[in-house]
This record gives sequence, structure tokens and C-alpha cells, in this order.
Amino acid sequence: LQDTQRPLCPYISPVPNGAFVVTEECGDVKVFMSSHKLLCSLSSKYGHQFGNPTVVCVDRDGSILVADEQRRTVHLLPQHGAPVCLVSMGLWRPAGMACSSFGHLFVADTGDNCVKVFKYCVRLP
Repeated sequence: LQDTQRPLCPYISPVPNGAFVVTEECGDVKVFMSSHKLLCSLSSKYGHQFGNPTVVCVDRDGSILVADEQRRTVHLLPQHGAPVCLVSMGLWRPAGMACSSFGHLFVADTGDNCVKVFKYCVRLP
């Protein structure tokens, strides 16, 4: 891929429309079209500063969820609207993440060697 900072270990997640999302260790998350062309930088699109985004996944609504190892948070970035902080406490080193179709968020936390489960429901205007 072009247009990325050389991430040591990028995390990639597909988006329902054929696009995909890639984390960058230098503090950004980028969305690429299926043709591999850069669609957008999530930092620029949302005006959101990431510390060290380590993991991404996409939920059934097409919202992108980003775990930030430096800030120990998980943010939901909806297709329309402002970012929402879903998890702000209890994470040490998020290293894996998945969403269920029932609104559950699973986060593999290597800081305390466990998988943490969060329930979320975001209703956006």
C-alpha cells in the first residue's frame, strides 16, 4: 500500500463496501478503497488525535472501532457524526478486537492476559 507510514505491525479490517481500514503506529488510521487507493485519513476526517492506534474492526452499521494502546481507549467512528469513546477505563494493552452482530465488543488485552467484553449501543441522530 502507498500513502501509509511504515507501520511495524498494521492491523487491517474489511469494510462492508469492499474497502478496508489500516492502522498506523504513528498515530493515524486510514481507509482505502477496494482499488487500494487512499479514501481518507480518519484523523483528518474526524479531527481526532490518536495516540497509538493498534487495532481496528468494523461493526454491522459500518462504524469503525479503533483501540488506542497509548490512550487505553476504544473509540467508535460512525459513518456520520462525531467520534464516541466507548471504553475509557480498564484497558492496558489492547491487541485484538472484534464486534458481534449483537452489539458486543471483544477486546484482547495483553496487559492483563484476558479478553474483555463490552456491550454497546450507539444511537446517532
